[in-house]
Amino acid sequence: MNNEVKRILEAVQSGEMSVEDALLRIKAEPFEDIGYAKVDLHRRIRQGAAEVIYGAGKTPEQINGIIDVMERNGQKTILVTRMSREAAEAVGQEHALDYHEDAGVGILGELPEADGLGRIVVATGGTSDIPVAEEAALTAQVLGNEVVRLYDVGVAGLHRTLAHLDDIMGASVIIAIAGMEGALASVIGGLADCPVIAVPTSVGYGASFNGLSALLSMLNSCASGVSVVNIDNGFGAGYLASMINHMAGAGSECASRRVE
Repeated sequence: MNNEVKRILEAVQSGEMSVEDALLRIKAEPFEDIGYAKVDLHRRIRQGAAEVIYGAGKTPEQINGIIDVMERNGQKTILVTRMSREAAEAVGQEHALDYHEDAGVGILGELPEADGLGRIVVATGGTSDIPVAEEAALTAQVLGNEVVRLYDVGVAGLHRTLAHLDDIMGASVIIAIAGMEGALASVIGGLADCPVIAVPTSVGYGASFNGLSALLSMLNSCASGVSVVNIDNGFGAGYLASMINHMAGAGSECASRRVE
């Protein structure tokens, strides 16, 4: 059962919410059609996380319209990805937007308290990978996770990676982000006892083929427990890491109940 439905049921149990109000929350209109978008209002109940706005290709007016619908339906924290500076400035005239230009990410509302099982570590091979890493890290934070950032710890200076063994070994999930040949994911995968999500970036010279070389290297990793998302897909990595970090807690709870 996802966290949102669980919170509703717990609120009913504690008396903070009536059965009628809970039923209304669950039965609310599943989406709102505003012509250019059908805003998914049930996604948080269905999947545990609200819809995220993909900013690229949308006009500021369209982004504002989607935000209006989400806020009107009680969404307290809204994430906009792949957002240009121009779009952020326009949206910021109508909404209180916290814009992170390096990641192309806009956030409306307060970040929620971390309620995941443990910490998500976001590690990059180099400084040039930070924009993708910040998209991953901010996504994970918006979804309620504690994030530790380890930047510029690539294999060209392996001692930099090994200097953070405590963070690596103490993580619940690790996102390993690298361009060039993408070796960081295999190195971290060989050290950590948790799932590793590899993100190839389009950083590199000609033979890197805009991230294809790193993608193939990560797909061919000999380290167990490494999975791979698309090139430069920091959002996908942050979202998946959050799911793992929250599902593990639910799984442990269920397992303890079975033992009892």
